Amino acid sequence: MFTEYKPDRGYDEYFSATNEPRQALKPLLSSLGRLGLEELNRNHAASGILLKRLGATFRLNGSGSRGAERILPFDPLPRLISSTDWQRLERGLIQRLEAIDLFLADVYGEQRILRDGLIPREHLESSQGWRPQLQGFKPPLGRWCHISGLDLVRDGQGTWRVLEDNLRCPSGVAYFLENRRVMKRIFPSLFAGRTVQPIDDYPSHLLHTLRELAPWTESPKVVLLTPGVFNSAYFEHCYLAQQMGIQLVEGRDLICQDQRVWMRSTAGLEPVDVIYRRIDDDFLDPSVFRSDSILGVAGLMDCYRAGRVAIANAPGTGVADDKLIYAYVPAMIRYYLDEEPIIENVPTYLCQRPDDQAYVLEHLGELVVKAVAEAGGYGMLIGPHATADEIAEFAIKIKANPRNYIAQPTLDLSTVPSLSNGELYPCHVDLRPYVLRGKEAWVSPGGLTRVALRRGSLVVNSSQGGGCKDTWIVSDTPEEQGPC
Repeated sequence: MFTEYKPDRGYDEYFSATNEPRQALKPLLSSLGRLGLEELNRNHAASGILLKRLGATFRLNGSGSRGAERILPFDPLPRLISSTDWQRLERGLIQRLEAIDLFLADVYGEQRILRDGLIPREHLESSQGWRPQLQGFKPPLGRWCHISGLDLVRDGQGTWRVLEDNLRCPSGVAYFLENRRVMKRIFPSLFAGRTVQPIDDYPSHLLHTLRELAPWTESPKVVLLTPGVFNSAYFEHCYLAQQMGIQLVEGRDLICQDQRVWMRSTAGLEPVDVIYRRIDDDFLDPSVFRSDSILGVAGLMDCYRAGRVAIANAPGTGVADDKLIYAYVPAMIRYYLDEEPIIENVPTYLCQRPDDQAYVLEHLGELVVKAVAEAGGYGMLIGPHATADEIAEFAIKIKANPRNYIAQPTLDLSTVPSLSNGELYPCHVDLRPYVLRGKEAWVSPGGLTRVALRRGSLVVNSSQGGGCKDTWIVSDTPEEQGPC
């Protein structure tokens, strides 16, 4: 099956530089060989039909018609990560989020890190995620980031690095869970000879984490707050609410009275203790943030400050989502934890620094430039793939607003075999593990592997033509078949 498969330069996760299969992949490659390429393609088509029947769709940003709903492209060749690698990544993710939480508590509290000069005050207060309304506030359990999705990549040497932090409303977990469901149903033979860590208990871990945020009651009422049916991740909102057995609500379903949040129901008003919000800070409470918001709940922040409702994630966490603030996370780990980072950042240039800006402008054709507040693959320049006009346009943007841009080297992201038009070819991938933090921290085994399905592309975002794969955490040596 892999006779014609030729990995790109860099690190391929199935084959070594000498084109030998990696040891941990041999049982899977044997199962793929028995399946055959023709049958693999047939089953791949069946998986798309199954995902459509399950309703696993997303909506392109800015599209208002139902015709713009898409099935997230699914690739059947799983990505395998050894348990040894995974144990280190788990420790690194928990370490990073502990430092970020301490940073958020600090900048909305005493601001020691600003006074000590590790982060310039203007970098913080010019961030679109900065919410001065939260200064002096302490969230339940002292936690700010309850549900996080950090984007990891492997570089050309196979070294794991953090590419981005997603701390407000990280998405994609429904596809992570559905990918495994599809694999078990359509490709059961591929699990033979391998113990794959199960992931089906994510919703129960999520509900447990949310309930822990309301220590004032023994039976917290939890709801999921969605912007509504036209949101790009509405399928996920419905899916998670159904899996947890909680109510899916919109802002119009909630009301604030007597410093409590209440849900309208056919039986009257029911008290709400925890809100898993899937809308941005700006739209949460029109009396505090955007006055024109019709998605949120007037008075919600008063109830939050009074300690009568918990919100996950806490408002204000978006400042740590800022791609400029991201560059300071290794320093946060050293400052707050007195430890060295277990997972390093991708090297990053801050265009607001004169020396960094001069270097970036001189090497735009070699770098990836990102707008600090954009997501989904928007606001980016990939220098090696850009035209002269695009490079010139970005140079003007950087000079006009240097705070808004960072730059990073164009990494040789690791590749994993994928199917395209019946053929196997190497595609670039990243990984979004999900970390839950209530009284304790829990990391999902694996995460959403996003795939740049366009040949040669480095952009994995679904809005830019990307897809996804199932991610298996496996033992370092082949074993008998186990749970999946």
